[in-house]
Amino acid sequence: MNRLPVEKNKDYKIKITGMGYSGEGVGKIDEFTIFVPGAIKNEYVEIKIVKVNKRFAFGKLIKIIEPSEFREKPICPIYNRCGGCQIQHMKYEEQLDFKTKRVEDSIRRIGTLDIKVNKTMGMKDPYRYRNKVQLPIGKENTEIVIGFYAKKSHKIINIEECFIQDKISDKVLEITKQWIKKYKISIYNEENHSGILRHLMIRKAFKTGQLMIVLVTNGQKLPFKNEFVNTIKDNIKEVKSIIHNINSKKTNVILGDDCFTLWGKDFITDYIGKFKFNISPLSFFQVNPMQTEILYNKVLEFADLKGEETVFDAYCGTGTISLFLSQNAKKVYGVEIVAEAIENAIINAEENNIKNAEFFVGKAENVIPELISKGIYADVVVVDPPRKGCETSLLEAIATMKPNKIVYVSCDPGTLARDLKILNELNYKTIKVQPVDMFPQTSHVETVVLISHKKS
Repeated sequence: MNRLPVEKNKDYKIKITGMGYSGEGVGKIDEFTIFVPGAIKNEYVEIKIVKVNKRFAFGKLIKIIEPSEFREKPICPIYNRCGGCQIQHMKYEEQLDFKTKRVEDSIRRIGTLDIKVNKTMGMKDPYRYRNKVQLPIGKENTEIVIGFYAKKSHKIINIEECFIQDKISDKVLEITKQWIKKYKISIYNEENHSGILRHLMIRKAFKTGQLMIVLVTNGQKLPFKNEFVNTIKDNIKEVKSIIHNINSKKTNVILGDDCFTLWGKDFITDYIGKFKFNISPLSFFQVNPMQTEILYNKVLEFADLKGEETVFDAYCGTGTISLFLSQNAKKVYGVEIVAEAIENAIINAEENNIKNAEFFVGKAENVIPELISKGIYADVVVVDPPRKGCETSLLEAIATMKPNKIVYVSCDPGTLARDLKILNELNYKTIKVQPVDMFPQTSHVETVVLISHKKS
């Protein structure tokens, strides 16, 4: 049996030569791969091996001997403890290059396709971009903590300021903490499923400035809720909606199904481009509104609609992309498995006076073949699947219909690459690949891909 070149709990010095999938540094010792979270390409570092597998190991960063030219001091004082961001220690231009290469590597390695990937489209100011924050509430000894979970744990890291959230969230967080302390509100304990207050959710509409605050409780009881409402109203003029959400389940899912409006409206209103959207507590809405507009306009550009096309929008969610497509299409058919999302999509279409969009509840891989069987064919298909990517049966159904173009919106380069390989085998060619940085300071990346039918 061959002896591995590293041992657990031993220290080593290593040159970081590349970056891993989640933004960790990658180096080698005797051709054996070591992943080092917190390290950056071109650094020489000292590490402690914390986990060893047959083909690779993980090292903990002990000391940076020679820092990379790409390193930057994180703006957040708790960055190394909080699990919210992964690459804030990297200069922003390098973050964009990392994401471009991540998409490129996935398409080449998994998709076995040799295609140029455009540089990731970034933000002018890559901070304070999120319009929604969901914060677990807990206790550490006798202190109230509200914040984010530490990396790979359910330990809550208390925050006072988050640099990727809107500034108003910091103020709401502090007011909520003081209310909890003053009225001794019971805090939820996930180990024994006791206590009341579980989460604080804040949603900010960037175009209108409207604010929604949601308190999530374990059960219907919410003591001193009037005091909470009055304190918020007195201190935050932007608030338009204060909601009580009930989640009594033993689950990691944050929101329950039942919402009660404590004050104001049941929703807040925001815009993406010229389109208006009413956002309720349970509504899906992209968290980075500035980059969402860029993303959707890129979808519209790749679709290149002339006004006579029929378009299928698979995994349409609340219909946001469908509305953008409706501007230039003859007809748009949106498909989504979540019934509540389709209800929102129909309302969104009505709110924006869109007459040429129709929505269906069901699995895209079932509904689209049904539409085809009724003689409804698409000239262009847009897919925006969840992280697991598209079902093979959906891709096969689309290929059978032979639309001229497919526009694929992806949140995971790995499953995107897998699906591009399948589509290539189904006579579709990948033409353009454009990553968009929806989540600066994190390792996540969205990608828009134009795929064209190979003419026989």
